[in-house]
Amino acid sequence: MKITDASIHPYPAGDSTLARMTVEAAGLGFDSVVAIGDVGRQSPGVEVLRGAVIGAASHKEVLRQVRDPAVRRADVVFVNAGEISFNRAVVAVKEVHVVRNIHATRRNAFDHVAARSAAEHGVAVDISMAPIIHLRGTKRQRALQRYADILSLQRRYGFPLTISSGARSILEQRSVREVRGLCALFGMTGAEVSEALSSVDRIVEPHRPVRVVR
Repeated sequence: MKITDASIHPYPAGDSTLARMTVEAAGLGFDSVVAIGDVGRQSPGVEVLRGAVIGAASHKEVLRQVRDPAVRRADVVFVNAGEISFNRAVVAVKEVHVVRNIHATRRNAFDHVAARSAAEHGVAVDISMAPIIHLRGTKRQRALQRYADILSLQRRYGFPLTISSGARSILEQRSVREVRGLCALFGMTGAEVSEALSSVDRIVEPHRPVRVVR
């Protein structure tokens, strides 16, 4: 399975070009990256998958946005997490692959009902390294606790996890080894990190067209 950084933000959203970030990702031990936005796929580094993020206040708005051509072109569709009823609903939307920004939600906003449904529909929850790296004090501890809560639910229900750097420049990208150390802060084992880093490949693979070799 490919080791994937599930979310980077290259120029113009970030400070570094896609080409530069993919070269950096390859050097840090990754096989592929999910680049958020309408970016190209050609790079001298790792494989590039296109990611689209839906930020919506309601389930109805998510259903509207998944029909947008830019979202339909994406390999991986993310939805920003919200309140408990919203999260329960979006994990059942077939076009949604990953729920992100879980660290910014209230505790229990992603509960047992959402976890069970996510497992049934194969929808992942993203663990972003950005809050762990950039936040300080109480906000950082809150993010770590939210990740620990999600990990506990994942161990019980078995929904996928993805891991992303959320990097907007090469300075914010982290190596696979560093990711393991950061994830250990909220109790994630090395085996669980490896599983999560390869989840994007399993999420994307069923949707890729079948090539017939003659």
